[in-house]
Amino acid sequence: MVAGRVVSDAPIAIFDSGVGGLTVMAAIAKRLPQERLVYLGDTARLPYGTKSAETVTRYAVQAARALMRFEPKMIVVACNTVSAVALPVLTAAYAPIPVVGVVEPGARAAVAASRSGVIAVIATEGTVRGGAYVRAIHALKPDAQIVQRACPLFVALAEEGWLSGPVPELASEQYLKDLFASGNAPDALVLGCTHFPLLAAPIARAVGAGVVLVDSAETTAIEVERLLTERNQRRDAAAAAPKFLGTDAPERFARVGSLFLGARIEPAQVELVDLTP
Repeated sequence: MVAGRVVSDAPIAIFDSGVGGLTVMAAIAKRLPQERLVYLGDTARLPYGTKSAETVTRYAVQAARALMRFEPKMIVVACNTVSAVALPVLTAAYAPIPVVGVVEPGARAAVAASRSGVIAVIATEGTVRGGAYVRAIHALKPDAQIVQRACPLFVALAEEGWLSGPVPELASEQYLKDLFASGNAPDALVLGCTHFPLLAAPIARAVGAGVVLVDSAETTAIEVERLLTERNQRRDAAAAAPKFLGTDAPERFARVGSLFLGARIEPAQVELVDLTP
């Protein structure tokens, strides 16, 4: 930290494999509008969800290292896959800076939302394979019954902006209908990928009424607020413009990212960075 710098004015650094994590950034900005936010999307190497844990961890360390030039007061891992496999490495590497992932806040919200203790998790292949949500939910509620399903097509649909119409409706039914057709169906569904909240409407129709959708973006924003308050690091100043970094195609980052952020991003706002050593 630069001598004399007030830590509460330092930014919150957020990163993801692409632009999906902008849903987390949007939730943080809504909850904490005065905070300075820096977002990095590793758009050159997405998706992370199909890669090995070793590769994902290496990419995550590179992304976090690139963000350290902004001297952040907190790092938010807005990627379920990274949160599932690399959070301990990042936490150890950047202590005492807190590193917040999306899995544990999502797990807490799911346990609170479920009345029956039967919880479904949909995510990428990597997140499902890693079992991080299962471990996090069982740590809070050991007798919880958890079903998981990888829904990789949802990522592509969200990236293309296909958020309504017959294609997302059919994909949601194909992925989810059978999970919620039994007598012991889940009553809470964790959207375990930052892309999935954009498809909340067709997903909700596929699973039926009475199932609570748990958005990890919103629950992560709540956790960020809690930690900043606990550490007395809330920024008390006028809102600042966010900063965007990408590793490839600023034009696509801006176009697709605007969908996830819910606000317009101009290509000129996206700084191109290289994460490789």
